[in-house]
Order: sequence, then C-alpha cells, then structure tokens
Amino acid sequence: MNIAWNQAFYSYNGNTSFGNATANNNITSLTLGGFNYYNNVPELVTDPSFGTYELVSEDPQVVEYTLAEGLEWSDGTPLDATDLLMSWAANSNAFNDAEFDASEFQDPETGQLNEDFPEDQVFFDAGGTSLDLVTETPEVSEDGRSITLTYDAPAIDWEILLPPPLPAHVIGKNALDIEDNAEAKDAVLAAIQDKDTAAMAPISAAWNSIFNFQSLPEDPELYLSSGPYVISAFEADQFITLVANENYKGDNKPKIEEVTIRFIPDPLAAVSALENGEVDVISPQATTDVVAGLEAIDGIEIITGIEGTYEHVDLQFDQSKSGHFNNPLIREAFLKTLPRQAIVDTLIAPITGDDAAVRNSQIFVPGADGYDDSVTNNGSDAYAEVDIEGAKALLAEAAVTAPEVCLLYASNNPRRVNEFALIQDSANQAGFNVTDCGSEDWGGLLGTPGAYDASLFGWQSTSTLPTNSSPTFRTGGINNLTFYSNAEVDELLDELDVTFDEKRQIEIQQEIDALLWADAYGATIFQFPGVTGVSDRIVGVDPGPIAPTIFWNVWDWTVSE
Repeated sequence: MNIAWNQAFYSYNGNTSFGNATANNNITSLTLGGFNYYNNVPELVTDPSFGTYELVSEDPQVVEYTLAEGLEWSDGTPLDATDLLMSWAANSNAFNDAEFDASEFQDPETGQLNEDFPEDQVFFDAGGTSLDLVTETPEVSEDGRSITLTYDAPAIDWEILLPPPLPAHVIGKNALDIEDNAEAKDAVLAAIQDKDTAAMAPISAAWNSIFNFQSLPEDPELYLSSGPYVISAFEADQFITLVANENYKGDNKPKIEEVTIRFIPDPLAAVSALENGEVDVISPQATTDVVAGLEAIDGIEIITGIEGTYEHVDLQFDQSKSGHFNNPLIREAFLKTLPRQAIVDTLIAPITGDDAAVRNSQIFVPGADGYDDSVTNNGSDAYAEVDIEGAKALLAEAAVTAPEVCLLYASNNPRRVNEFALIQDSANQAGFNVTDCGSEDWGGLLGTPGAYDASLFGWQSTSTLPTNSSPTFRTGGINNLTFYSNAEVDELLDELDVTFDEKRQIEIQQEIDALLWADAYGATIFQFPGVTGVSDRIVGVDPGPIAPTIFWNVWDWTVSE
C-alpha cells in the first residue's frame, strides 16, 4: 500500500525544535509506541498493551507509568523504565541551563546545531511544556518497568506529557562510546539519577542530533521501533517504507504488512498518482483543482472536513535576517498589509463556499467555546482589512525606507506560492521590500537565526487541551520559533497549566490572545479545509482532525480482495 504526503521525512526525533514537524511525527506515530493516542473523534485512547498510567495523588500530583511486560525494541533489547526516564530527562528542561542560548549555534543553512556547539554543555533541544513542572528526578521501580513523576504543581494536561521514548541504549552507545546495549542503558540511568553533567552533555547532544536523517542510515539502531511498524527503506525526497515490526507485542498489529509513504509536495501530482494507481491514499492541501481532480476519478472515496491545522504568518521578534521586526511599529505595519481576506476568497472560498472565513484568533479554533468573544475583544479587528496608508504611516514613524522582509515558506507548495505572491504584492505597495526566502527545506529552517524575517506555514493541533498552543508562545518553548517573549504571557501560561476550572481556562486564553495581537505577534489566516482521496481497494481510512490525521489507525487498514 502507498500513501502520499506533501513533505519529506527528515527526523526520527519529533520532540526537538528541529524535528517537530507533522511530516516526521506521522511516521513515528507508527513506529514509536506510547501510552495513548488521539483517534478521529478526536478523543484520547489509552493503549494498555504498551503500558498504563495512574494518577496516584492529586495533591501533590503524582503519576505512575508502568510498561507492559515483555516489551522490546525491534533489535530485541528490552524496553524499560530507563527509556521512560530518558524521555523525561530530555523533555522536562530539568537538566538545561536557563541562561544558555543555543540559537547562536544553529546553522542558518540547515537549522541544526553546528559543530561549534560546546561539548561540555548539557542542552536538550526540547521543553516548554507542563512536563517542566516535574523538576524532581522520577523514581524508578525495582522491577525496572515503572517510573513515578511528582509535579511541583498539578498540570491539567498530565495525561499527554510523557512522549513516546527513544531507545536509551542507542543514545548511550552513541554518546558514551559503549558497545554493549545493557551497559549503555545502565550508564544512561546512572547519569540521570546522579545528575552527572559530564555524561549528560554528550547524552543530550546525541538525543538532539543522531536521529536526524534524510535517507536510510547505515546504522539500523538509529530507527529502532517499539510500535507496529519499523522503517525498512528510505530514499531522500522520494519515499519511506515501513514494514510490520516482528518484535511488536502490542494490540495494534498491522493488517497490511508493508506501507510506503511517497513524498509528493504538489497536490495535483498527488491526485494524478492516485488516479494512476501509484498511491492508494492522498490527503493533499485542498484546492479547487484538487477537488475537481478527485471528483473525476472513478473508484475512489472522497472524505472532506475541517482540519485542526491553521495557516498563519509569524514575524521574527529577534535574530531575523534583516532585524526590522525587532521594531513593533514595523511589525504592525506589515500586518496591516496582509491580504488575509483576499487569500481566503481566492484560495479557500472556492472549496468550502459560504463556510470560508478568516481565522481571527491565535488561540481558539473558529466555532470553539470562547472564539467569538475573543475575536470581539482581542484587537484582531485592526488587521481585518488591508490598510496600505496606515502601514505607510507606521513606517514613516519608524523612520525606515523600503524595509526588507524575507518570507520563508514551502517553495514546492503551489498554494503557498500563491499566498506569497499575494502578500508580496500587497506589502510592497506600502513600501516594504518582500523578498523570497522560500525553500523546499523550510521545516528545518524554522527558528533558525538569520535565515528569514517572517514565515508562512500551518500549525497542526496535537491535542484537544487548552495547553495545546503553550509551547508556541512560551519563552523558550519548543514551538517558539519567533524568539517571542512576553512575561505576562508566560505568567498566564503558567496559570493555565494548573487551572482545572474550564471557565477560567477560556478567560486565560482570551487574555493571551489579546496580548499576542497587541504585540503584533503575527496573523492567522484560515483553518485548513481537509480533503482525502482513498482508493476503493483500501478499507478503514477515517481521518482525524488533529495529528496524525490520516495516520492515526493505519494498523487497522485492510486491502479489499
């Protein structure tokens, strides 16, 4: 079976700022086992065949994770509590120096940490979630199957905070030059429990970097699996193939033995591939041509809906290519030129008709509780219409002439190419010089100092909880790619993490929304219309609105006879 996706895989570690992309996490959702996942409702589904978790105490909040018996990595190495502890250590910020700035060591061409990164520095390129509230090293059970996390304050999203682990023994072998799997894992355990910074520095460097690859690595340990599938082949920018994991002991055993994900950035090329039988399932960015193309194909099912992804433009608050957006007047001026309604009218309305609308909240999905009230009061109305004269006045006040704005976007994505042209034409009328930072490798470049001034892409929701956007707007958050920092926003996010009252949750999010618009953070444009084409030979495809969308139940798909 073949599935088309619009971006190539490039990292097996989706928890770093570099690797955190839908294209990567689609694959790891099938290869890395976890305690739960979202289905298509969407609702959180537990997977007891991987393990269980229990809220042992509410005050203090104590959570115990226990792995199922007999779990193994695809190389036969036992999956145990050290793997879970490694996941906590990497994703909790517990070992990071808050004063250390890693951004100066990012390669502007690739977005990865460069060779000048200090070897003795402990730095995990993650964090910014409520897992940061677990500052005390978790306890490991005597049988080596459980860890117990004690939170400094109760977190509302505790169920989704511990990510599926990467293999601790592989990290230890690469970081500490140890050949034996068991010895390497023991060394990682000791380093974490003893807070051995001399060992944790190379461990963090390995966790950050060794799982980044754009074709099949020579070392098969770099793509070990604990889930239903394991990677078997990978050609750069062409395809990645998964086969059923023989060592998988869980309940989600694949019904289709081999799955190939083909990378097809052009939506119309994906439609052609479906029509020609080269792929069986596609979920491209929806355009009128895509919908028309699908409707002309016999023997397929077309599934439509609204996705949990939204299009937006973000502005770099610091360390941008030109530095202009450090000035709030220039940020505000640029936002006044964004032709958001024209983008929706031109590219989205022909697909969704009367349902097409500009999204006017950085926090709330249109139709969600709190959205309408937030939009009424958040200040987004200042950018409801293009205001060229207002933008010119702000640039004059800022005393700048023809400020350059290099816009990063997916240059191989036709819809983004069209959006870039509309933005460039409008902003240039106000005196900006919008230049093209489009790249096929845009995902890895996000957040890279000096690479661009503004970015155009889509955020994919990963949970239904109010903390979903916290890592984006929190100072130092894993998804904070703009160098944005507002102490009041941070305080509100800290409060949101521990607020169980739903009314207050909405109020906090509305306060954050208003602050983001007041800071001219960027502008939201539209919620993605979703369209999936499925060959009638494939049964069981039922996309979810949030990540990993079509991939959430691949193991249940079957091929009809």
